[in-house]
Amino acid sequence: MRIFGSLLICLTLLTAKPVIAQNIDLRLLQHINGPTGSADGLWRGVSNSDYVFVMATPATMLITGIAQHNQTLKAEAFETGGAVLLSQGATVLLKDVIHRQRPYLAYPNIITGKMNSTDSSFPSGHTSAAFATATSLSLAFPKWYVIAPSFAYAGAVGYSRMYLGVHYPSDVLAGAVIGAGSAFLTFKLQHWLEKKIP
Repeated sequence: MRIFGSLLICLTLLTAKPVIAQNIDLRLLQHINGPTGSADGLWRGVSNSDYVFVMATPATMLITGIAQHNQTLKAEAFETGGAVLLSQGATVLLKDVIHRQRPYLAYPNIITGKMNSTDSSFPSGHTSAAFATATSLSLAFPKWYVIAPSFAYAGAVGYSRMYLGVHYPSDVLAGAVIGAGSAFLTFKLQHWLEKKIP
């Protein structure tokens, strides 16, 4: 009887933890999302600028590297592009596996959807791409004047996705981790290849 009681308590705790985490996630999102207001256009613009920034960054690095005959910059351009591709691949895979509904669709009475996104919510692809780019830039150019604005922009993209009601905080956090991890992985792979291929 005592074993049955212990198993019942464990089962209750295991099923309660996701609910508690979801409630914290939702409450935090409510504070960030808020009603429709004058800042909607600003945060929609930040969100929409993400993929332009993500594509323009390695392209600019590559064009500059070619123009200046700078092999290092060209390699860093491919490294940055590779980080973004890796992060987006991981994001798409997780979205297909997890199938988490967007918060404004799951909770239309309390979350205001200020942008139309209907695919899966977890993790945030915009945030993943932004952090992959920011981390790659910071690894390629480890100067405060590159690192600070890169991560400020990536953070703003993540915030915009929550403000617009299309992602939970946990989606954004996971996207940031995937993006930064992808950039670090491609950075390490690039340096390993440089040692292997003289």
